[in-house]
Amino acid sequence: MLSVGGSIFYRPKDKQVHADNARMNFHTGNVGDHIALLKVYSSWKETNYSTQWCYENYIQVRSMKRARDIRDQLEGLLERVEIEISSNQNELDSVRKSIVAGFFPHTAKLQKNGSYRTVKHPQTVHIHPNSGLSQVLPRWVVYHELVLTSKEYMRQVTELKPEWLIELAPHYYQRKDVEDDASKKMPKGAGKAAI
Repeated sequence: MLSVGGSIFYRPKDKQVHADNARMNFHTGNVGDHIALLKVYSSWKETNYSTQWCYENYIQVRSMKRARDIRDQLEGLLERVEIEISSNQNELDSVRKSIVAGFFPHTAKLQKNGSYRTVKHPQTVHIHPNSGLSQVLPRWVVYHELVLTSKEYMRQVTELKPEWLIELAPHYYQRKDVEDDASKKMPKGAGKAAI
C-alpha cells in the first residue's frame, strides 16, 4: 500500500467533504496512516475486491489493484522461501513495531511549538494536513517519507513508543536519543498518546 500510498484516495472538487469523511472513516481511533491503509486494503478484500466499494469510498481502483498485485508477489516470495504467512490485524502494536523496524531512521519527536524534530539528523518537520494524526500530534512518530511544499511535511505517519526504537534498532539508537520528557509542556491537546 505504501508503494501506491500517495494515490489511494481521490477528492473530487464537487464532493470534497464526502471524500474527506470517507478517508477519515479509516482513521477512527487515531490509528495512524499506516494502519488506516491496512484497514482500507482489508475492507476492500472483505468486499471481494469490489470496484463499487472503491467508488463509494473515494478510493482509486487502479491503485488498489496494483497494491493487490504487489501483495500477491510478496506472498509468492514468502511461499518460495517457505516462510509461514500469518496475519492478525488486531495486534496493532505488532503491526506498529513492524513499521518501526522497517522505517526506524524516519522518526520524529514533538516539540513545544507543535512541530516535530527528526531524531538522528535533526530538522524541523510537520505532519502533513492529510494525515489522520494531523490534529492529534502524538509525542513520537515514524513516517514513510518527507515532502517539501510550503513546509517539510511527513507523509504516512504512525505513532510509536520511544522504547521500541531501542528494542528494534539498538544499532542505530541509544538511550539518550529516545529520552522522553513526558513532563515537558506541550501545546494544548498535543502529545497525548493514543497507544
